[in-house]
Amino acid sequence: MVACDSPGCSWERTTDNRGLARHRASCHFYKRTSALANRKRRDRIKEVVVSNLAPRLCTTGISAVRYVRDRPRLEPIANCGLFGSMTRELCSTSSVVEPQHRLDVENQQDNPINMDSEMDDNSGNMGDYHDTHSEEPAPSRGRIPRPLDDIEHSHDDHFDNLSIPSAQMGALPARSRIQRVLLILRDTLQTPFSSLGLCRLYPRRPSFEPDRFIPSSLLAKTSPTVVQETNPAPNVFAPPYPFPNMTIYRLMSWMNSGSHLISENKVSHLVRDVIMAEDFDREHLEHFSVRRSLQELDKDEKGRKINFPDDWIETSVTIDIPTKSKEDGPQPYTIHGFHYRPLVEVIRAAFADVQARAFHLLPFQRLWKDPLDGHQERIFDELYTSDAWLEAQDSLQRLPKEPGCSLERVIAGMMLFSDATHLANFGTAKAWPLYMYFGNLTKYARSCPKSGACHLVGFLPSLPDSVKDITSRLSGISKSGMASLHAHCRRQLFHSCWDILLDDDFLSACRHGIVLKCADGVARRVFPRLFTYSADYPEKVLIATIKDMGLCPCPRCLTPKRLFNSLGLVSDMKSRLTNLRVYAMSKVIQARDFIYRYGNTVDGTKVEHTLGEGSWVPVLNQFVAKLGPFGLDPFRMLVVDFMHECELGTWKGVFTHLIRLLYALPQGSELVARLDSRFRQVPTFGNGVIRRFSDNTSEMKRLAARDFEDMLQCAIPIFEGLFPTDHDAVVQSLLYRFAQWHALAKLRLHSESTVKFLEETFKQLSQKLRKFRDVTCAAFNTLELPREKAARQRRAAKLGETNGTPPESSGARIKMFNLSTYKFHAMGDYATTIKLFGTTDSFTTQIGELAHRALKAFYPLTSKIDTPGQLAKHERRRRVLRRVAEVGMSSSGGQSQVDSPPPTSLEQHHYIATNRNNPIELFSFLREHDGDPAVKNFLPRLKDHILYRLQELDVSYCDHSFTDEERNSVIIPNNTVYSVQTMQIHYTTYDFRREYDTINPRSHGDVMVLSGETAPSHPYWYARVLGVFHMEVWLNVTGRPVKRHLEVLWVRWLATLQNYRSGLSHARLPKIAFVEDSDPDAFGFLDPGQVIRGSHLIPAFSSGRGINSLRYGKSLARPGGELDDWEEHYVGIFVDRDMFLRYTHFGVGHPAKLRKITRDCSEPAVQIDAIDVAGGINNEDEVAGDDEGYVGFDDEVEDSDEDDVSSDEDSVGENDGDDADSNDEFDDLSF
Repeated sequence: MVACDSPGCSWERTTDNRGLARHRASCHFYKRTSALANRKRRDRIKEVVVSNLAPRLCTTGISAVRYVRDRPRLEPIANCGLFGSMTRELCSTSSVVEPQHRLDVENQQDNPINMDSEMDDNSGNMGDYHDTHSEEPAPSRGRIPRPLDDIEHSHDDHFDNLSIPSAQMGALPARSRIQRVLLILRDTLQTPFSSLGLCRLYPRRPSFEPDRFIPSSLLAKTSPTVVQETNPAPNVFAPPYPFPNMTIYRLMSWMNSGSHLISENKVSHLVRDVIMAEDFDREHLEHFSVRRSLQELDKDEKGRKINFPDDWIETSVTIDIPTKSKEDGPQPYTIHGFHYRPLVEVIRAAFADVQARAFHLLPFQRLWKDPLDGHQERIFDELYTSDAWLEAQDSLQRLPKEPGCSLERVIAGMMLFSDATHLANFGTAKAWPLYMYFGNLTKYARSCPKSGACHLVGFLPSLPDSVKDITSRLSGISKSGMASLHAHCRRQLFHSCWDILLDDDFLSACRHGIVLKCADGVARRVFPRLFTYSADYPEKVLIATIKDMGLCPCPRCLTPKRLFNSLGLVSDMKSRLTNLRVYAMSKVIQARDFIYRYGNTVDGTKVEHTLGEGSWVPVLNQFVAKLGPFGLDPFRMLVVDFMHECELGTWKGVFTHLIRLLYALPQGSELVARLDSRFRQVPTFGNGVIRRFSDNTSEMKRLAARDFEDMLQCAIPIFEGLFPTDHDAVVQSLLYRFAQWHALAKLRLHSESTVKFLEETFKQLSQKLRKFRDVTCAAFNTLELPREKAARQRRAAKLGETNGTPPESSGARIKMFNLSTYKFHAMGDYATTIKLFGTTDSFTTQIGELAHRALKAFYPLTSKIDTPGQLAKHERRRRVLRRVAEVGMSSSGGQSQVDSPPPTSLEQHHYIATNRNNPIELFSFLREHDGDPAVKNFLPRLKDHILYRLQELDVSYCDHSFTDEERNSVIIPNNTVYSVQTMQIHYTTYDFRREYDTINPRSHGDVMVLSGETAPSHPYWYARVLGVFHMEVWLNVTGRPVKRHLEVLWVRWLATLQNYRSGLSHARLPKIAFVEDSDPDAFGFLDPGQVIRGSHLIPAFSSGRGINSLRYGKSLARPGGELDDWEEHYVGIFVDRDMFLRYTHFGVGHPAKLRKITRDCSEPAVQIDAIDVAGGINNEDEVAGDDEGYVGFDDEVEDSDEDDVSSDEDSVGENDGDDADSNDEFDDLSF
């Protein structure tokens, strides 16, 4: 007999439990009773959890830190679910932001209650610290709420009221009991907003913070405690080890400093650091031998080699060459001379290095609060603040812990770079180095070549020519098949090398971690994770195991090449997200079986059909096979390559076709000569920011990536007026949008607003590119440039000598602008990559290119035999000396370069030397230049300026006129001022760095200040500095003279042009001109403290030169000695990224006042919300939907409102200039 037993229900039957279950499913008495019982049961669970957590949460509100009494509560980050409000009530109040516990309860059906707690790695270490606060109870190590069986049942539980025999209790359905409860406890930390508006949001409380941004009291405590003993590198001691004395040590360190050229700096370094050192002794050099000293560096005193765990290893790589024979099978082929360093040992060495003090071990989100309206945005900059690292850390914390281990788990963020390079200007010597950087270190240190952050971990071998001895004996393979076979062998060799590098030790470290003592002396379990691999396109296809420029050439998505011409359209952006590459492992294995087991050729029909679409190749991808189980996406890690894909790719292709168009115009040679002349007349800017252009820029001879960048930043005024009027507007808009996209894509710090701004700019740029192709390019018949034709003929002649083919025709071929290339396609991936891995300067291939300098410096020191082995030996020597120097520095208490504070001189606004080497007696100066309009009313203007300054009047807005009596109260001793040649203007960049501009009246004299207008239409005024003065001044107003030291700039003002529309909405640079000398404000004086930055003014070449603003002849207003002036100038807003953001309100590091003025000066089309930038910069530039084959155009000038519609079919030339050979040399990072 079973009964319902619910109050008010009389149901009773002679049946089994199934009948009882059916009744209760429809019984409203039972449902009401069950709901009440469930509610009471949840209340009891909460009470039990609170009773366990309250002693630990009330004092600090965290789970893994030492208890600190009476600490105020931090503001909660978010509602934490079931127990969120409960834990907040248990804690006291605070004005400092502190982490909270996030407890999420998840009910899982058909499981007995089992309350698990997911804690961070520090939770298990709390018991080790109860001795320091004995008044607090020792916390439980498990942090797991008691299961249901341990909870006391009350009479409110309806199960207790059932008259069910104990034998039948186990037969109750599992779902009738409390389901499994999963308790997730998170310990987040949000720091207070700094004076710059920045804060950090840690998903888990960090235990180590290298920037000292977080007070030590808020850091988590880890177990075990600080390790007392030190672990110096094996066999490494302080200097002069391994030499007998400091004299030889210093001399050998100088010799191995990385440069083989005896330059002035090298000699100065020798004198300063070696000869003039206090411990230098000439007697130590008696019987000195360089060879013997190098042997001492390579071996210890017993004649044995000094071994390091991360030393170089030489091995051989064996690949299988398909023979197209079922019976014989593949033929093994061994390549000797693969030099590499074990990755695990390199990681160990890096965490023992002095730079490990600057490693960020836990990722965080960087937040910024806008002082203009108080809204918050996410900031993207470093790899350790990126979504990829946050996801990896979260996945790591979800892994089961190692048995018996409570160590904190952290990530060693690996960033790889590889690029084959020539070692000499002449000959065929080359190397293929593999570099590794750690994303735990800030990018500002990693990008410095001499920081020691670069780890050379291998030299990838190339396929030797001797492989042809084997392949030439294979029969039945066509010429194209032989080329495919050689390409297959190269791919096999590359991935076979990675099969060796990703050895069992590295895979074990990825799975179980490595226990390492970190910079704070605390042992942690470090897990290697590979985030980015930076390489050019030929290496990307090797890594991704796809065909070079196949039907689907993108290594990140499966967008077909035929759809590349829809760049920037909605369909294109959707295709990138929905067609992401996923490795076809089964297809590759089946295709390899056809090749190696059944004797099919590499490019055979069966192999191609098996691989299918996707441009896959029959090579097993080692990154997928070995690192895929640890969450690595080998296609996502192939980040964009800004240098090769943009500056040496898309922009070079656009510039090259612009030159072709000029040649296609009537008198094209004269137009190209005029363009070269304009480039030569562009003024330089900054310390190598804009350099002097070469004689004939159009020839593009031996230009580096930074040269093409300079050409883009200055191209708008140079190309102006060279094309017919209708096409000139198209070219000007294209150049502006390209420079705008270039500036945004290369930002060192992005906010959510700038990322959306970048996405919108890309859509506008892609629209301008299509209009340029379909309107301007289609209007002219463009041919090869002279250099292109000559290069093609040289290649054809060389090929004809070997194959006996007839020579090429002497005529130039037709060349058309091609948008269907991978490099244009990659421009749409920048915003996604920035949000995933941080800004592009963190993983640009320029960092790897800079590392090539050391190898190229080592190469002349080798015997040119076994080049990789000898380069490895020189790298090792340099590494040994660096470690010896670090040991010496740590023993002497020195400070590393990473931790050294910035120069204090940059803290002040400007610097003007106080020397008196060039005194100027004012009356003699005025007599000497009498009649020069520049010195008209010089002295009255100077005294007016002094009175403004000393009386602390508002110089920018005040129109007060002083009387002669007031001017006479200004006393300049001996009527003498002192002139200096330069001044430095220090400023804070958009990414919170301190930089400076050097103002030199003879070369770089243009400056920008805030506009003094009440309601300005342009945020800045511009001036050309004619002189930099400082003086002693006495002011006698009250009868008691007051002495002051003043610094003054003598300037010539420029003004914006009326009725000229510029800015983002019109895609035109600001245009200014000198104020006419008849205006009383044409010349004046300026307080150096009002200067914002130096300005790059480019002549408006199409306006020509003239004397409208100043009479013809020499004048002090023309420091260069010219007789006339350029009538108008363009403001180079794209000269660097900081300058560009000063013309928007997106510079998070810029003063709020400046950003507000810039925002207010913008037209309504630019008045966009700081968060929602996707609304568009120019409302007329709208991107069409998927159903439209083409988008409307707008020339972005005020009287061009018509849209031209044409077909979006691409005219692809036989060989687009975008993928032509490019010189990858460059001189410096131009971030």
